Amino acid sequence: QVQLVESGGGLVQPGGSLRLSCAASGSILSINIMGWYRQAPGKQRELVALISRIGSTNYADSVKGRFTISRDNAKKTVYLQMNSLKPEDTAVYYCNVNGYDTSDYPINYWGQGTQVTVSS
Repeated sequence: QVQLVESGGGLVQPGGSLRLSCAASGSILSINIMGWYRQAPGKQRELVALISRIGSTNYADSVKGRFTISRDNAKKTVYLQMNSLKPEDTAVYYCNVNGYDTSDYPINYWGQGTQVTVSS
């Protein structure tokens, strides 16, 4: 069993910053890709950012230059630093982890989601 616990969401004014965290625990052997996705009301879930085990990153065009994804492999934690936030960044943010469990089976888990609201 694998658990993902997200934290760091909240209400922020336009131009402000937030930092999201997602910690994985449980029967994890290794984690390959960690990522953040978001889903706004009435819209499909979309990719925000991905990071590989060795630190290669990929960002949605809408967040490039404003958001930074990072990870701490020892803590099995992924972060999303969000700067210059805009109202259109308002959404529920979900972390995603894929890799292998201690039985060497592939795993793909989602966090419970954390609300980010950008409003004055």
